[in-house]
Amino acid sequence: MMKIKTSYPRPTKKLDNAWITASDGCRLAASVWLPEDAEASPVPAILEYLPYRKDDSRAVRDSSYHPYFAGHGYASIRVDMRGTGASGGILYDEYLEQEQDDALDVLDWIAAQPWCSGPVGIYGISWGGFNGLQIAARRPPQLKAVISIASTDDRYADDVHYLGGCVLGSDMLGWASRMFQLNALPPDPELVGDRWREMWMHRLEETPPYVHAWLEHQTRDAFWKHGSVCEDYAAIEIPVYAVGGWGDAYTNAIFRLMEGLPGPKKGLIGPWTHEYPHMATPGPRIGFLQECLRWWDRWLKGLENGIMDEPTFRFWIQEAVPPAPMYEERPGRWGAEESWPSPTIEPATHWLGNRTLRGAPAEETDLSIRGSQYAGAEAGVWCPYGDAVDFPPDQRREDGLCLTFDAPPAAEAVEIVGPPRVTLTVAADQPLALVAVRLCDVSPTGSSLQVSKGVLNLTHRESHEHPEPLEPGTFYRVTITMDVAGHRLEAGHHWRLAVSPTYWPMAWPSPRPVTLQIRTGEGSALHLPVRPPRPEDADLPPFPEPERCPTRPHEKLQTPRRTRTIEEDVAARQLSIHDLSNNGRTRLTDTGLEVYSRLEDDFTIVEDDPLSASASSTGEMGLKRGDWEVRAETHSHMTADAEHFYVTNVLDAYEGNVRVFNKTWHVKISRHLV
Repeated sequence: MMKIKTSYPRPTKKLDNAWITASDGCRLAASVWLPEDAEASPVPAILEYLPYRKDDSRAVRDSSYHPYFAGHGYASIRVDMRGTGASGGILYDEYLEQEQDDALDVLDWIAAQPWCSGPVGIYGISWGGFNGLQIAARRPPQLKAVISIASTDDRYADDVHYLGGCVLGSDMLGWASRMFQLNALPPDPELVGDRWREMWMHRLEETPPYVHAWLEHQTRDAFWKHGSVCEDYAAIEIPVYAVGGWGDAYTNAIFRLMEGLPGPKKGLIGPWTHEYPHMATPGPRIGFLQECLRWWDRWLKGLENGIMDEPTFRFWIQEAVPPAPMYEERPGRWGAEESWPSPTIEPATHWLGNRTLRGAPAEETDLSIRGSQYAGAEAGVWCPYGDAVDFPPDQRREDGLCLTFDAPPAAEAVEIVGPPRVTLTVAADQPLALVAVRLCDVSPTGSSLQVSKGVLNLTHRESHEHPEPLEPGTFYRVTITMDVAGHRLEAGHHWRLAVSPTYWPMAWPSPRPVTLQIRTGEGSALHLPVRPPRPEDADLPPFPEPERCPTRPHEKLQTPRRTRTIEEDVAARQLSIHDLSNNGRTRLTDTGLEVYSRLEDDFTIVEDDPLSASASSTGEMGLKRGDWEVRAETHSHMTADAEHFYVTNVLDAYEGNVRVFNKTWHVKISRHLV
């Protein structure tokens, strides 16, 4: 039960329309929440730095926690990045050096304000979690600590662009299309005055579709290394609290950060999707804002409150449940480790036999599978947000399209924490091929619950930076590191490993149909990070119940709607997936501003014809106040032949019912061993 807090140790106030001037003269828009007496008694500050329009699309959510921090003795600042919301300039792409340079100017401005005592922390989820780490690596003197939620240390390995060296077909185009919409909206005239239309036209003319640059860089080159803090963990010296959920797409990074960061750090993983832990589904939710205050009190105020005396890394160990596309709660319990890698983890190896998983290496046998282009349709979404369609359903149909290996039923419960790995001795009949692996918990009833997955472009078997084609028919030893998991396999259940050369739409398919051969024996095995029972887990202190502020007054004019449908045209042998994300329409009652958005993603493919793969995203986003209304309509489409990708982006902008801007981009980009 969420507790709505209306009173705080210190009364608060909000400063709207604060302006920060960057070094090159660009003006950045900020909102500031303060204790009422902050000018007389200055306080540390917390920054959230995002491109998601603080005054309309994120206004309600921002209002649920920024005043909370202010009421507990902090200045809480929300800044629209360059080229977004009411800020000037152009946002040319994600995580550019300019974004970090502007952040340094923002930190200078904050620390110089009369209400700030000097120390600043950065707090953020997703984009705001990414740039918190990236800015920390620049070592600005004002920045003393970071809370990074649902973020990554490696932009190539764990983000919306690539998956194991494969184009992330389900998300690369879709996320670029979402940013395409957002960037095409103007600043609010109530904030910037008559300049709004000039700023709008400048944005429309100059902001590119991001997918073009992302698709130009198909290997882990300097483009992706920039902003990937794993390139030099030692650059981050300040304390970092890394937070995520098993249901999110970015949780792999937490294990790497726990291993790589040299300074004070903590890690926390719950059952959550891509949302703050006090708001996320599945539960249990926790009092995350209270946990943040403990972190800020320790590192921004210097209070010895015991937070660093608790275990460094805490995680929710999930119990088996019937497979479903979403859950209100995932049963389980909290566990903890003092460090990662942990000496308590005991690797367990299951060798691949003739459709079995064994406790000892089997005799060598060559098993083959020709990939079905339908495999992967029931994988769920790559980055769940807690919607009713997000998680993989029962995987029995998916398992039937794969080469599967089953272990005997477990004699006693087994718990794993960390990244499973799969070693395969594998050959392909084509020079370009991929392999997708899934780990499932199979119940005595036969239901198949996905626990983890992993994908590898086999031309990237040695390096994501320098891929090499396969020699058809030649066997290679490869290792696939799967997504991290915290899971309890109950007695009587058994592990299943599923292997396929296709995983559409997450992995863009290889140019030609592929048959894989898996050679069993010593060279093919599943390696599980087994965590033996730890009685001291029962003594972990409980988290408090979640709290937040009352949100900014608003009215829901249209209810959000999220659907996902999968259809097969039997005669045409065509599979179609349709995703609808309608965010509804909301009116901010204090300003009268309405905001609405909708995006539809479509994926199609024909069996045995990987070059038929097609992804498209179509949507709109708009603002309305009285007689003033603006909206952006976008359409993005992506296909490929054996040599190239083809991408079309169309943007139409309207003021009222009059189209004021139209532009179409067509690009052709060579495939580089994908």
